[in-house]
Amino acid sequence: MAAPLLARATPVAVGQSVPWPTVRLLDGRTVGAEQLRGRAVVVTFFSTDCGYCQRHNQRLDKLARATGDLPLTVFAAALDRTPAPVEAYLARQGYSFPVTMDAAPLRAVLTARRSYPVTCVTDRQGVLREVIPGEMAEEDVMGLVKWART
Repeated sequence: MAAPLLARATPVAVGQSVPWPTVRLLDGRTVGAEQLRGRAVVVTFFSTDCGYCQRHNQRLDKLARATGDLPLTVFAAALDRTPAPVEAYLARQGYSFPVTMDAAPLRAVLTARRSYPVTCVTDRQGVLREVIPGEMAEEDVMGLVKWART
């Protein structure tokens, strides 16, 4: 008897609703669909040894700090294998946005891209609006606030 084929998860397409997985942040909190309901979300996938990611994350941090009063959640998913280098990196940088090591379940629903940084953005209705590969210019990162205002 043949073994059944396993269903392969594919990320949603731009314009589709995101079925948010629950992920654990490095500080122990969890984030999932309930916490993200009614909020635009910016998720960036990064690696601590990536210079492009470091510059991109500085801009992401500026976005997070500037939009604290808006319905916008900014967080990042580290692609490193263990949390120790990520925690050291975050301590050095002083970023205000939360970070998770649970990149795999987020990638499964947001993007098949394996490059980094890659930034995924949903609107307040939970619809994937943008998947942006590579380092973004500061004005482009700051422009992501539009999804919290619509």
